[in-house]
Amino acid sequence: MDPLSDVFSLLKVKSVLSARFEAADPWGLRFPAYRHVKFAGVIKGTRWVWIEGVTAPAKMEEGDFCLLTDGLPYCFASDPSVELQDGEKVFVSNMGVDGIIRFGRGEVRTISVGGLFEFDGDMSGLLLNFLPPLVHVAADSPDARALSAALELIRAETESVRPGAAVMAGSIANIVLVNILRAHLAASPRSTGWLGALSDPRIGSALRMVHEEIARRWKVDELASKVGMSRTAFIDRFKDLVGLPPVEYLIRWRMTIAREALKTGNDNLSSIAAAVGYASETTFSSTFKRMFGQSPSRYRSEARSKV
Repeated sequence: MDPLSDVFSLLKVKSVLSARFEAADPWGLRFPAYRHVKFAGVIKGTRWVWIEGVTAPAKMEEGDFCLLTDGLPYCFASDPSVELQDGEKVFVSNMGVDGIIRFGRGEVRTISVGGLFEFDGDMSGLLLNFLPPLVHVAADSPDARALSAALELIRAETESVRPGAAVMAGSIANIVLVNILRAHLAASPRSTGWLGALSDPRIGSALRMVHEEIARRWKVDELASKVGMSRTAFIDRFKDLVGLPPVEYLIRWRMTIAREALKTGNDNLSSIAAAVGYASETTFSSTFKRMFGQSPSRYRSEARSKV
């Protein structure tokens, strides 16, 4: 798999597509702090979004999406000057039997949807630590075509309660998340951090090679040669973008995969060690303990006891 797919598989992304919101102007809603990531898309009209004390209000047009990543209270409004109400209370008190939230009197000027992504895993920092608190993807941006298609699916799925809605909603939400990240990387090719490294032609290529053959006995010289860089330049560039030297990144990723295998699988230690590139079970165990503070066997035992 490619690096982004690898991380998503370990994060076990839980996606929830929230209710459809239809409103007549004027309106303004404030929502409390949250965990992980939220997104919103505009089906009709316009809306403003901002994070309290962090970002200035940004106008969202029809077809736009946004991603909220820092967990702080945030606001949506027909205009930034409108007095804000408690968003959660408004949603609860105005939700119809069809799951649609209708707010205000008069002509509906705004139709929007949103969702929540929760991550089960310690790798969420790879996605979140270097993202801006508010990612705004305009409908007319070059890399928003897939999001436009997703929005049409969301429009159809939220018009009424339909069989299989929960499965569809989660699948569509995952499509939205991946494509917002893709659009962000395309629009911000110099982004820092692991996500930004994926869009770097050389370091991104090295990351893909490592993830595709995690058990291979990679050498820094070999990776540098494959991407057309000197050893020193490769190490410096890799560390600058990813935040870790190449060997340290490889070790951490191997141990992360091993930890997941210990928690969810039934393979013995030698098989897991071999799968992540260790011929010696002893070396694997000592590396795992150095990184996570306990032996693989103890970690597996404790992880199973919590299930």
